[in-house]
Amino acid sequence: MIIEKLAYFQYPFVRYALIVGVLIALCSSLLGVTLVLKRFSFIGDGLSHVAFGAMAIAAVLKLTNNMPLVLVITIISAILLLRTGSNAKIKGDAAVAMISVGALAIGYLLMNIFAKSSNLSGDVCTTLFGSTSILTLKKTEVTLCIVLSALVIAAFVFFYNKIFAVTFDENFALATGVKTGVYNLMIAVIIAVIIVLAMNLVGSLLISALVIFPALSAMRVFKNFKSVTICSAVLSVFCTAAGIIVSVIAGTPVGSTIVAADIIAFVIFAAIGGFSGGRK
Repeated sequence: MIIEKLAYFQYPFVRYALIVGVLIALCSSLLGVTLVLKRFSFIGDGLSHVAFGAMAIAAVLKLTNNMPLVLVITIISAILLLRTGSNAKIKGDAAVAMISVGALAIGYLLMNIFAKSSNLSGDVCTTLFGSTSILTLKKTEVTLCIVLSALVIAAFVFFYNKIFAVTFDENFALATGVKTGVYNLMIAVIIAVIIVLAMNLVGSLLISALVIFPALSAMRVFKNFKSVTICSAVLSVFCTAAGIIVSVIAGTPVGSTIVAADIIAFVIFAAIGGFSGGRK
């Protein structure tokens, strides 16, 4: 039976799913460390709900390709959330909660009012928790994902030192001449791109797991920023690939299986960190 299931990997759509899944996991893990350290872990969840609302708007407008609209709305929301400073009337965590819940409610309301399917509950569940859409990717979608992922990785590597400075001490970085606003803007745009790309993989409600779990797992064992980032990337790629493979073989939901793999990895790394006391 398992051998028959393994035969699925000869098909292009399964290979496409693995390529896209690994790239999304890699991009998510790179920015995940920064978001956790900046205490913006919840922003991934908030932006995923914004993307859900944007998808509902695209469906109402009957757009055949909803990615441009979803990407623009998510990027604008990410910029607004990350630019929410201590002087704002609505603090960062409250702003995330407002936008998250508001976008989710409006999106569901629009899907009810302008329902195009008799199986509305199924459509909503598929969007929120992911589906087999990752296994039905077209070659153009895979190409787009590869291009966007390459841009994200290149930006992170090229601006690594600046991102490091902004992550740990934004005020000091600003005092030394670093344009913190520009790099926060870049981080916001990258996060939005990752969120939109990840929706087909794990769904709106599970995107935060891709961003947070690998970073937190790596932090159980390593304490150095570079070591944590590398470990987070490797772990995220491994868990995502394992999750997709298990999903194909066992017939389980792709997104939920990937998150389950991330949870198992976190438990293992927490145990290792507890015994070793963490490394430098």
